[in-house]
This record gives sequence, C-alpha cells and structure tokens, in this order.
Amino acid sequence: MAADLSVVLPRVLIVSRRTVRKNKFVDFVGEYHLDLIVSYGAVPVIVPRVSGVHMLLDSFEPIHGVLLCEGEDIDPSLYNDELSDLSPDELEEIRRLHASDTAIDKEKDTIELRLAKLCLERNIPYLGICRGSQVLNVACGGTLLQDIGKEISINLPENQRVSHMDYDNYDGHRHVINVVAQTPLHHWFKDSLEDEKMEISVNSYHHQGVKKLAQRFVPMAFAPDGLIEGFYDPDAYNATEGKFIMGLQFHPERMRQSDTDEFDYPGCTFAYQEFVKAVVAYQKKLISNSTRIQKPLKLNQEMEKRRKIIVRSFSLARDIYERGRTMQPSKTADLDAGAEFLEVGHNSQQPKLCTTKGRFRTGFVGSTKLTDSYHINSHVYQNLIMSILQSNTALSLAQEARLMQMGATVRNASSYLEKLKMNEEKEALARKVMGKMSMEQLSDLKSFYHMMGQICSEVLEKKLQGIVNEVAF
Repeated sequence: MAADLSVVLPRVLIVSRRTVRKNKFVDFVGEYHLDLIVSYGAVPVIVPRVSGVHMLLDSFEPIHGVLLCEGEDIDPSLYNDELSDLSPDELEEIRRLHASDTAIDKEKDTIELRLAKLCLERNIPYLGICRGSQVLNVACGGTLLQDIGKEISINLPENQRVSHMDYDNYDGHRHVINVVAQTPLHHWFKDSLEDEKMEISVNSYHHQGVKKLAQRFVPMAFAPDGLIEGFYDPDAYNATEGKFIMGLQFHPERMRQSDTDEFDYPGCTFAYQEFVKAVVAYQKKLISNSTRIQKPLKLNQEMEKRRKIIVRSFSLARDIYERGRTMQPSKTADLDAGAEFLEVGHNSQQPKLCTTKGRFRTGFVGSTKLTDSYHINSHVYQNLIMSILQSNTALSLAQEARLMQMGATVRNASSYLEKLKMNEEKEALARKVMGKMSMEQLSDLKSFYHMMGQICSEVLEKKLQGIVNEVAF
C-alpha cells in the first residue's frame, strides 16, 4: 500500500537549511512544515542545500508544489541595484546583532530563486514562509529592507515601532498585524477577528522584510509600522484549480501555545491546507494533460544481448562524432551492429530508419562499405528499438528523436533536395524584387507580414485549444 501511495500522492519540494553540528554541516527542515504537508495529503521531498544541486533540479521532477521557508538573509546584490544607504558601521552592527541570519548562503539563494521562477513560469503552487516570501518577492522583481530597525523603526515615533525579532522570547514573541479585507488571510482568520478591528497577533523571527512589493502581488496584511506581513497573486489563487502563489512573513505553523501545542487560532493551518489542496489539483491537471508513460519492455536473453551490442555501437559512433576521433580499421566492425539496426530492409510493414548501413559508418569513419540488409521480424524489431531508445547509456532525448527521423529524411532526400533548390530560386527572385523596392515599401511589407504572423499564431492557438477541449470531453 505504501508503494502505491508514493506514486499517487503529489510531491512538494522543500529546500533544506544548513547548520553546523559537531563540527560538521547538517541539512535540516523544520518538522512542523513536514507534518502539515503530510497530514493534508502530500509528500514532502527535501532538496538538500549542497553545491551543484541548482543544476540538478530537473531530477526532482515531477514537481507539484514548492514550499520555501527559513534561512539566512538573501544576497542583497540579487535585488538592490543601488548602493545601500546604510553605513559600513551600521552594516557591521546588523551583522553583530543578527549573526545567525546575516551569513549569506549563495547556493541556497540560487536553488530557491530557480525553484520560485520555475513555479511562476509553470503556475506550480508556491507557499513562501518568512524567507520564502522574500525569495518570491525578489524572484518577481521586488526588493527588500536590509534591516527593519535601521530603515523603518528609527524613522518612527516610539509608539509606532514594532519589534520583529526577540531572541530572548523567540517562540513566545507576538506582534499585531492588520488583515486586509477580502483576501485569503481574511477568510482564514475571519472567525478570530474582533468586530471591525481586523487584527490578529503573529509571531516574528526576522530583521528584514519587503521594501518594494513586486507589481503582480497584492498585500494581505500590514504590521503597525507599515511592513507587509503577507501577500498573494490574485490571478494565481484558486486552490480547487491548482493555483496558489503566496508569501507570509510570519510562521503560522509555529503559532502554538507553549503548554498545549495548540494553535493560537483555527486559521493557522489554513495556509497549508489550501496550499496542499492546490498541489493535489495541480497534480491531477498534469496527469490529465499528459500521455501515459510506456513501461520498459522486457526482452528475452538473445534480444537483450543484441540490444547491448547495438547500444555499444551507437555509443562508439556518438563518441567518434562528438570528440572528432578516428577509429582503427580493425575496430570499424564494432559499428556494423548499429548500421545493420538502422537498415531494416525494404519491407513496407517494417519501419525503416535508414537506407544503408554504409551511411551510418560513413558519417563517422569514412567507410563506404555496403553489406546485405539485416531483416528481423516486425514485432521483435519494434520491441528492440523501443528498448534501445529507452536506454540511457547511449542516446540523449534529442539524439533519440534524430534517430527516429533519419529514415524519413533519407527516404525523402530526393524530393527534399528538389524543394530546397526551388526555395533557393524563389529566395533569389524575392531578393531581386525587393532590391528594387523603396524603404517605405519594404517597411510596409515587413509590417504586413508581421501582422499576418500574429494573426496566424492567434488562429493556430484557438484551433489547438479546440482540439484539446474535444479530447478533454
């Protein structure tokens, strides 16, 4: 049953935070986050904060949701174009007061910004808590305050200042926020809001915050000093449709009573509940829009042996091609298996990838040797080719596609060359005609074809959408 659930449940990526334990780096994620994600029906997948992981994010697919939370200050160079107004002495004081947060972690920055941008590109559900909300804002072009105390509090009267960090009362510290009406935060905490006050008390563990909110976002709450405590994208918020892009500066998962571990408000868990709801819906959309992945084919012992020989042949050919190496004459026979595989005869019921194995060898070692066709049963051939194309040892996806196209390209080479020649003649004639046209005429012609291109794109998109809708229903 557990194996089935691991396939069915959607995956939420969470990037770890690094700390030092017994003189060794340790990656961790707060268990409150993991517990809530699991309890609402998703699987948390921890992305380790280690060098090079930002280049391996494709390996974490499929991604149905991203939760980013906790961590050090984001590198200011990623959001501040102008120099900070803070003096070197002030910056040094900030580093001293907030030593655990001001150590920049560029690797974590890179990983999380890439994930945030991926979510924005694909509309993958995203929930940012504390630092995660700041990452989201920066990813969309917003900026941050490098220190709330030095950039906001110092300019306010004493009665308007807000303490956003209390190291002596870390989990117990709270401050008031004003919730904006008709926002998700309002709906989640509406039963806890007093009459017309629209206030709740939240925890706070940060010395930085949103300075300029990215244009696509709408605030959901403000602290009394004016700092934005929550925001979302109203155009990307509909949990039942798999849409959720949101950032919260406070930690609702940690707003609990110290003696009972009960939440301060019933609405504290709603952010996670709605987020996972969107994640589940997003996964369902992906499944409905994707084709079923064909299971790997099983070959008998003889066919498996043949497959390995052909894979080796393709690997040698690719190596020669990519590295520009030559091969000893005694070794050229190793390419025969691949050449024979590409030439499957002229039987119309058998797929034909290429006309002669001489072509396969000529492209790499200069041989023009032609040998007899290699014929195999059509059904067996289909199994063998699919098995080879599913192998990761020889061919990339692009090369697989190219291999499948070889036959058609070669078979149609004659007609293709004739069309190419005609196109060249037409192009030469067009250049000759346009060479006699005035600049105004050329400009009008360019505008006309640009307009036609846009119209074609719009009509094509509508037709494709119509096909998709027909398939869906």
